[in-house]
Amino acid sequence: METRYVVIIQCDIAHNRCSGFACADSFYNRIGKFENYGADVQYISFTCGGCCGKSVTAKLEHLSNKLRKKTDIKKDEVTIHLASCVTTDNYHYDRCPHIDYIKGIVEKRGFQNVVEGSYVSQNASRKREIGTYKSY
Repeated sequence: METRYVVIIQCDIAHNRCSGFACADSFYNRIGKFENYGADVQYISFTCGGCCGKSVTAKLEHLSNKLRKKTDIKKDEVTIHLASCVTTDNYHYDRCPHIDYIKGIVEKRGFQNVVEGSYVSQNASRKREIGTYKSY
């Protein structure tokens, strides 16, 4: 099915330093990982809740209930983006050591469309190319 709703899960620790502006801006301007979404696709973001990411369970359950009660959007029409602060080595932190656990929670909650990444700056891309940051 086609994506009608995008969820960006950000690192709770990185979110203490990052407003999420770049991810939101990339979504609204359909840049990078968001370039193929239609203009009518909705967006929400929240954090993992902190290490080890267990709060994702409750947040996705809450989202599921709201989607079911307030919309006609099905889980297979939702795409979950694990934000770049979770999936990459970057200036905030290294890749999340709990990423596989978080992916497992997402899938267990019935969301099958998972994308690694959101916004990636040109500077971070350059640093990966020269080996300052690791690539995964």
